Amino acid sequence: MEIVTLAQRPELVDEVYAIPYPPGSPRFMEGSLTSLLVRGRRVARRWPHLVVALLEDGSPVARGIMVPFHGRSPFPARGWDEVAVWAAEDALDGVVADTACALEIAVHPSHQGRGLSSVVLTGMREAVAAAGLASLVIPVRPPDKALVPRVSMESYAFAVRPDGLPVDRWLRTHVRAGGRVECVASCSATVQAPLAAWRRWTGLPFDRDGLVVVPGALAPVFVSTVDDYAVYVEANVWVSHRLWSGK
Repeated sequence: MEIVTLAQRPELVDEVYAIPYPPGSPRFMEGSLTSLLVRGRRVARRWPHLVVALLEDGSPVARGIMVPFHGRSPFPARGWDEVAVWAAEDALDGVVADTACALEIAVHPSHQGRGLSSVVLTGMREAVAAAGLASLVIPVRPPDKALVPRVSMESYAFAVRPDGLPVDRWLRTHVRAGGRVECVASCSATVQAPLAAWRRWTGLPFDRDGLVVVPGALAPVFVSTVDDYAVYVEANVWVSHRLWSGK
């Protein structure tokens, strides 16, 4: 296996972005307006040195995508959305970045269960160090939280097993790879849309007001039939990673 960046292998961009998201990823997340600022190809053009690909026999089997920003605060409460805005603002304003934030890690479905996420994390740390940035932070979205949507993220994120590792498997992967669970970003990702869009994304009727549990959502969705909209506010978990120079 080999870790490369798109700055090193720009011809791989199509294959890297062809890696699908994990099966069962909620469709409604495509309604995040903030994510449009850091859409895949846009990041690949602007920051190819922060798009990492794991190759097996020369073909990408996993990717890690990061954006740089100048840290206003180490772990902002508005998490993923706020960092995406900061990265776009800094790029437009010519501000020198000092921190990298990972936006996603994706392993091809046919290669899952092999521990490749940890390999990608190592490659991401190496890429951040090579870029001369001081730190790598990640607003982690623990997908298993969707099984207990009415439990607070604070309680969920800091629950540990007898061995001291997180109960959540994805947070556990980060900790085993050298990450540190720092705090909760209480409103990290927001999706707001008319009810017709939510019905299309979920297949649910959205015909009553109040909180509705949606498959794949880490928290209930707030619905207003009177005003014809629903809002989803997702908490994520800030994890910091020590940099790895490879030396």
